[in-house]
Amino acid sequence: QVQLVESGGGLVQAGGSLSLSCAASGGPFSRYTMAWFRQGPEKEREFVALIRGIDTTYYVDSVKGRFTISRDNAKQAVYLRMNSLKPEDTAAYYCAAYTVGDVPPRIIDIAYWGQGTQVTVSS
Repeated sequence: QVQLVESGGGLVQAGGSLSLSCAASGGPFSRYTMAWFRQGPEKEREFVALIRGIDTTYYVDSVKGRFTISRDNAKQAVYLRMNSLKPEDTAAYYCAAYTVGDVPPRIIDIAYWGQGTQVTVSS
């Protein structure tokens, strides 16, 4: 059983930066692929980024070059650094863990979800 807790969301102006953190507990963290999803109001949940192992990453096209996912297995944490933020990045951001799944992973592939943290980008 894995528990995931996100933090770091907030309000930022367009063009600014924000860093999200996800703290994991209760499971063998290094065995999981970790991912970030996001969901805006009245929209479907959307895959954003994943990291498998130490440095294998994958991003949705809309955030490539702006967002960076990383992990620290010793701290059992995963991070999302977001630069050059745009109003369309406004959403609730969710940390997720899974072992096997499609690339990008589907919602059904996710074994554990965090509670979400809100990111609002003003224009």
